[in-house]
Amino acid sequence: MKYHIVSVNGHVEVLDERGNFLFSADTAQEARSDLDELLASA
Repeated sequence: MKYHIVSVNGHVEVLDERGNFLFSADTAQEARSDLDELLASA
């Protein structure tokens, strides 16, 4: 899965390759960790 992590108003948002919102997190590190968990469960 391709994704983008974008900083928005003090938090980050994870978007898929089409720009659809997947989830938000406090930091990019937290977003990567959450994304790893999401991909592992798929």
